[in-house]
Amino acid sequence: MWVCSGSPLIAELCAGAGFDWTFIDAEHSPNGLESVLAQLQAVRGYPTVPVVRPPVNDTVLIKQFLDLGAQTLIIPMVHSAADAEAAVAAAHYPPRGVRGVGSALARSARWNRIPDYLSRASETVTIIVQIESAEAVANAAQIAAVDGVDGVFIGPSDLAASMGVIGQQDHPDVVAAVDESIRAVKAAGKFVGVNAFGEASARRYMDLGVDFVGVGADVALLARGSEALAAKFVPQDAAQQAGTPASY
Repeated sequence: MWVCSGSPLIAELCAGAGFDWTFIDAEHSPNGLESVLAQLQAVRGYPTVPVVRPPVNDTVLIKQFLDLGAQTLIIPMVHSAADAEAAVAAAHYPPRGVRGVGSALARSARWNRIPDYLSRASETVTIIVQIESAEAVANAAQIAAVDGVDGVFIGPSDLAASMGVIGQQDHPDVVAAVDESIRAVKAAGKFVGVNAFGEASARRYMDLGVDFVGVGADVALLARGSEALAAKFVPQDAAQQAGTPASY
């Protein structure tokens, strides 16, 4: 389940819902370092894996999110094996990578209270890269084969946009591209996931053997749920007027 509100309270509420993973998004949501830190702290006591998506595949940002204590990152817009290699390098200390060393200042090391953190940090880090373009689909096998890429997450929305059918995640060409990517990642022996808010699509991908699926988001659930509640009690004309503010 995605957590996009930027609220630690909502993150904690969602973390207790029973999902396997809680996806804290900093790419398309009002999240910065401080709010992601608060949400990581809020969900820590629950049996869900917190997954954080930085806004971009950037060495400095990846270092900062890891230092906050995020252990599983989903890196967006990975189009090639070189992009995937850059993400992996950013997540690991030298000599394997280029992650800057500041463990004495970082929650990830419990401020150096974790013995041998610097030598063991790689054991705690999971890197998932996103395939979400036609170029990435063509390079899926090479991306998945990169050493240090633990899994691949497929984003049909941006994929549809890159294929010229924006907003049509269920377009046959998009579905075929997703299926092609799933097969390529599976053949590489890596975990593969997909975003699918529609139940029929989610179950279809689960039947294909994907390992994880994003099936909903806090803000979407609140939007649709509040609309449904209003529809029961508010005249339709009044509801439409309330939903169209003159300005922001």
